[in-house]
Amino acid sequence: MIVGVDVGTSVTKARLIARDGTGSPTHNARSTLHYESGARVEQDLDEVIDTVVTVVRAAVADARKLGEPIEALAITGQGDGLWLRDGNGHAVGRQISWLDGRAAPILEQWAETGITTEVYRRTGSGMFPGSAGPLLAHLAEHEPERLARADVAGYCVDAIVQRFTGARTVDASDASLPFLDVPGRAYAAEALEMCGIGEQRRLLAEPAAPGALFALGAEAAALLDLPSGLPVTAGPFDIPACGFGCGLSKPGDGNLIIGTTLASQVLTEEVNIDPSADPAGMWLATPYPEKYLRVMPAMVGTAGLDWLLQVLRVQLDELDTLLAASPAGANGVSALPFLSPSGERAPFVDARARGQLTGLSVSTARADLVRALCEAVAFSARHCLDTLGHAGELSACGGGARSAQWSQIFADVIGTDLHIPADDSVGVRGAAQLAWEALGDPVDAAGWRAERTVVRANPANVEFYERCFAGYHDTLDLARTSWTQRSG
Repeated sequence: MIVGVDVGTSVTKARLIARDGTGSPTHNARSTLHYESGARVEQDLDEVIDTVVTVVRAAVADARKLGEPIEALAITGQGDGLWLRDGNGHAVGRQISWLDGRAAPILEQWAETGITTEVYRRTGSGMFPGSAGPLLAHLAEHEPERLARADVAGYCVDAIVQRFTGARTVDASDASLPFLDVPGRAYAAEALEMCGIGEQRRLLAEPAAPGALFALGAEAAALLDLPSGLPVTAGPFDIPACGFGCGLSKPGDGNLIIGTTLASQVLTEEVNIDPSADPAGMWLATPYPEKYLRVMPAMVGTAGLDWLLQVLRVQLDELDTLLAASPAGANGVSALPFLSPSGERAPFVDARARGQLTGLSVSTARADLVRALCEAVAFSARHCLDTLGHAGELSACGGGARSAQWSQIFADVIGTDLHIPADDSVGVRGAAQLAWEALGDPVDAAGWRAERTVVRANPANVEFYERCFAGYHDTLDLARTSWTQRSG
């Protein structure tokens, strides 16, 4: 068995995974997001480590009950943000979450001066306030002494791996954001210099080779109740891990993660950076040297729906009933789903992006408001997938995919069948699958893909939503103009 761990933004999960894809129940532990003034969102590294220890020990206990040996520890987790550590892997200040907005003014300046576009042309990565580039620049300006005390500026997964194994490393998927020449798997020094942080190159760990294995240290082994020297795999981070856990295998295959935010990704065998495109999304290196992921991680998702349900005083378990009570088109109500205080980052970047509801009247029901927002998130997903060049099978996972009605809306808006794995822990599953490969004992990929529900696109609704999607684009174009005018 392998212990797979997924260190999410606020919840850490772990479970056992066997080579046939079966395993134990999932164990969860929560960590704290600290929301501070100045749009700061931070986490405590020691608390995050404690959540990993808690869930791994629970999974180890399951293995003992089953009488099964553990062959590796496979770790995935949240990406982006900035996790500063010293040479021993201890935090240099609180870790900065990908939700953080302190660097928004720097990013706006870079957008105005063309820096974000030039970096995108060299690396294929669009930056947003919670990405490493603007965060490093912010600290260099406002907290240079903090950077001086740091030995490594990385991400969640490699912070945990450093603490457990002593390795100063980073997975190539994490390193892709935003300064990696993805095909060459080397940092683009010119991109760092453009951002004025060339001297911070010393903080960037070299990307690990595909299939790299690390050894669990004695102190961490005692904490985790695992044998010292146990193989450890580090990454990819949660978005690509979910994609591979959902069954991405052929060029053109796509995946939606309908979570707190909405991530769309497509597998490809080439990196083709369009220099004229909006500097949004990113190209990611994967554990397969000749395969890449083109990703659009939008800020829309279930967080906006949670907000609306709270305002309407509706429980989440009423979602399917509400969606079924309003027809396609939500009785004329339409929405823009940009409800994150940080604005939007895919398929365009605009910190000023905000949501809206239109077409309201005294006859508008709660069901219409909910359906309009759910349709708008699906339109955003289609916008992202169209930009990515999706042309193959489409899978979906995340909390939103558990809603049969919302999954149907996604299938109808995108115009293709949606394949939803029966296993909810697809990030853990993806990390474990790649760990088996690193151990030289790959799983039966077809067998792992077998247990999936297929949501069939309804042809009549596909035709209707095709027209609605054109209207969504028109409304979005007008809104983007208004955001710029209001800012001015």
